[in-house]
Parts: sequence; C-alpha cells; structure tokens
Amino acid sequence: MNKEYSILRMKNPIVAKPATWLSSPARGGGYEAAPAAEGLEVRPGGMLVQKRNSDSNQNYNPVPNIKVKVKYGSVYHEIVISSQSNFGEMKKMLAGLTGLHTQDQKLIYKEKERDSKAFLDNCGVKNGSKIVLIEDELSKERRILESRKNSKMDKASKEIAAIQFEVDKLAKQVARIEMEINGGKKVVETVLLSLIELLMTQLINLDAIAADGDVKLQRRMQVKRVQKYIEVVDILKIKNSGMAKIPLQQQRNNQMFTGKIPQNFQKQQEQRKQGNLSAGAFVVTTKWETF
Repeated sequence: MNKEYSILRMKNPIVAKPATWLSSPARGGGYEAAPAAEGLEVRPGGMLVQKRNSDSNQNYNPVPNIKVKVKYGSVYHEIVISSQSNFGEMKKMLAGLTGLHTQDQKLIYKEKERDSKAFLDNCGVKNGSKIVLIEDELSKERRILESRKNSKMDKASKEIAAIQFEVDKLAKQVARIEMEINGGKKVVETVLLSLIELLMTQLINLDAIAADGDVKLQRRMQVKRVQKYIEVVDILKIKNSGMAKIPLQQQRNNQMFTGKIPQNFQKQQEQRKQGNLSAGAFVVTTKWETF
C-alpha cells in the first residue's frame, strides 16, 4: 500500500489537498482516490488540472448585424453592417455602391449629420433604420483643389530632379576643366563660354518652376548650387585668358636686338640718305665728335 501511495503522489505533484483513500469492500478491500476538489479534475495521465466547462461558450453573445436603408438621390441601397460599427465604416461600404469618395459623403440620420467616428448603436441606428446620403460639394471642391496642388508639387519635384541630374553632369565638367587650368593647361575659351551658357539655361529653368513648401526649398538649393558653378567658371575663364599672355611675351623677348641691324632697317636708311643728298639739306656722316 505504501508503495502504491508513493507512486500516486509522484504522478500528482501539484495537489492542493492530499487525496484520501477509502476502502472499497466491493473490490475486495482495495483503495480508490476520493473525488477531486471542486473545479478540478484528474486527467488520464494522473495530472490534476482545472475542470473544463463545456458550457463556457454558451454565454458568448455575437454582435448582431443590422440591415439599414440608405437613400441617395432617388435610389435606395440596403447594406448589412454590424450594429457596433461607426458611420465611417458605413461610408466605405457606400463608396463602392455609389462611387462617392468617403470625404464627399454626408450621412443624415434623424435630421442630423453624423460624424464618421460616431457609432451606430450609440446614435440609435437599428435594424430597418433609414439614413440619407448627400454629396458634400464644399468638401469635394476642397479635395479637388488639394489634389491639383499635390499634382503640381509632384510635377515641380520631378522637374527639379531632372534639372539636378543635368547640373550633376555639368558639375563634373567644371571639376575637370578646373583641374586642367590649375595644372597649367590652357582650355579653349569657347568651351568655357558654352559651359556658362548651359548653367545659365538651367538657372532659367529653375526660376520658371512654381513651388511651395519643401519643393520650394529644393529649388532654392539648386539655384544656389548653379550660381556657385557659374562663379567658378567665371574665375577659371579669367585665369585661362591670363595664361595666353605668356607665349606672346616670350615671342616679344625673342624679337629683342641681337647686335645685327635688320635688312629692312638698312634699306630704309639708304633711301633716306639718297633723298637727303639730292636735296642738299644735310650730310650723314659717321664721324662723331667726342667731348
């Protein structure tokens, strides 16, 4: 008996109240466990767990659906919706039936416009209730204007992005030309003039874009960027034009007097001598007086 009792205790380690053993004459003096505590049951494996209640789901009451009639113009629409839904969810259902945007809808119940966040049961909407749907013209106009404004901003943003792409390519040309001129290499002046003209074109394109808010800030940043590149190219142009004077100066230095009289100069002197001798005005001599 002690061995059997210890085995049962090992199988039931979590027992709020130790089981009592009763003698059963009908089974020849054997023993059986007393009934478990209320609310508990013993599983086939011997584990004591909370008793399962088969009636626990019977107390659950599902939220009922209601059928309401919605009048839009001369047409009635019947919709089935949960009684605990709000008018905003009803507008979403009506948008698919009527084609009206949810922001353009006004739901009138008992001669009062209902807010989208208001719940149907709190407003007294029941099965078979009638609701009137009208189109909100002011809201529709505001939504259309807002949509047009957003469309313009999107278009302006794309135009600025395209200009930025072109400016990036011109910036690479400016960096390359700057490296060449700083390295002592002369650049053809038409290349610099063409680069300035391209930058000015992008600046004009930026000025033609109408923008507000963040898009306006993006345009301003690109305008400052293009103006900076134009100033850099102007400085490079001045520096590049100054480099052209160096070979001209060297050419003048090469034409300096080398100790020999040029042939043209000798011919001019001979012609002058002949003319002076014939006129008898004066005689050219090489006998210089010394003092």
